[in-house]
Amino acid sequence: MSKKNKPDAQGFVYSTNPDFSFRPAGNEAWETLPAAQQKLRIKLETKHRGGKTVSLVTGFIGSEDNLEDLGKKLKNLCGTGGSAKDGEIIIQGDHREKILQWLLKNGYKQSKKI
Repeated sequence: MSKKNKPDAQGFVYSTNPDFSFRPAGNEAWETLPAAQQKLRIKLETKHRGGKTVSLVTGFIGSEDNLEDLGKKLKNLCGTGGSAKDGEIIIQGDHREKILQWLLKNGYKQSKKI
């Protein structure tokens, strides 16, 4: 689970009702596919980012923890910032070729640059 507090399915973060029971929405965790079965797509995007260029890795199927781990490895590889959430990894700058080579080398054989 992510380090941040998440609201439950109804959007509640806090309640003053003493009978309230908090049910987190993260119970439907995906099982992470093996690297060879992941169909990752790498593309360049500048939309809604003030003209800044980012490399966007989409198509990851798995848990948020595994997505964050992969995102951290890619950010360290490129030496830049970024984020990993909602099934996408955002790496600041145009690093598509470097990311593709790393993914292919580490078993993500179905990865493509689009």
